[in-house]
Amino acid sequence: METLTQPEEVADEPPSGEHPALTDDEYALLFPGQGSQSIGMAGKVLRVYPNAEQWFTRANEVLEYDLLHLIEHGPSDQLNQTTHSQPAIFVASVAWLEALRDKWDQAGRTLSPKVVSGHSMGQITAMLAARAVDFDDALRLVARRAEIMHAADSLRPGGMASIIGLRDRVLRRLVGEAASEGTLVVANDNCPGQTVVSGDEAPLRKIMRLADEQGARRVVRLPISIASHSPLMTEAQAHFAEAVHAIQWRDPVVPVVSNISGGLMHTRDQLASELSEALTAPVQWQQAVKTMAAQGSTLFVEAGPGDVLSKLVRRISRTSWTFPLSDDDHGLSQRDYPDKSDGIPK
Repeated sequence: METLTQPEEVADEPPSGEHPALTDDEYALLFPGQGSQSIGMAGKVLRVYPNAEQWFTRANEVLEYDLLHLIEHGPSDQLNQTTHSQPAIFVASVAWLEALRDKWDQAGRTLSPKVVSGHSMGQITAMLAARAVDFDDALRLVARRAEIMHAADSLRPGGMASIIGLRDRVLRRLVGEAASEGTLVVANDNCPGQTVVSGDEAPLRKIMRLADEQGARRVVRLPISIASHSPLMTEAQAHFAEAVHAIQWRDPVVPVVSNISGGLMHTRDQLASELSEALTAPVQWQQAVKTMAAQGSTLFVEAGPGDVLSKLVRRISRTSWTFPLSDDDHGLSQRDYPDKSDGIPK
């Protein structure tokens, strides 16, 4: 898992009030990163929108291996490899996006969010949703990103850990103390009380011990052997920046919210700059969600496998509504999303 851990459960709806009266642009589209993959996730969206198979078929052609078969049948250890999981999540997320678009088309509506954003690798999916890049180019970029990150494992192995339930000032102090033994940084500010740290093996083990001693509710070593969003990815970042600038970019049709600054990105140059720094820069997801809410997004739609981002949003913006499309109980297969009041979990 590159960047995400499941946050503690919170209520599926704001603490009080009826369903908000939403206009057609009072929502944000969110796209997950590595860690949301699971065997069978393609079949889930294909049952909702059979035409989504075209995206998996095209992905097979671009990647030159049977991604759809791997997603549906495994083995899971191969799907969980970075080189496979990142393209798999990207294509599955695009499929959910197109399933949603089809629902809107049938209702005579145009899918036009106020803003879009993705967590880590999900930013590339968000840029595709904002029509800043074509599918083939975006998929090749995701595949190249995965290859570069996988190669970084042998160049300078490290790791990541999620720490839940410590005050920010306590965690920052522990990071500084553990960093005396090597490189260690805050990699993801996911939501209040959940932070991911990334770095060399020795300081990573030390902060996990220190966090446990300080009373953290959970300390989880993420199953990944690289230190993403840290200085250990500097060489990988240089190679990825070359791939980013080799692609034809367009200005996004809707703003993309930055992982790095939490601000709005309106131009192709801003998008390329974001990706060119993303492997070493921390993910400021909490700030990104606050920006989207401040822009007037009262509903956050998670287009992709799983519901991790929806749970994070509910920890950050407790007056916001969330709608993870793949959710079994409240997702697109159960509710007719074009009636947005029906798309919000009750």
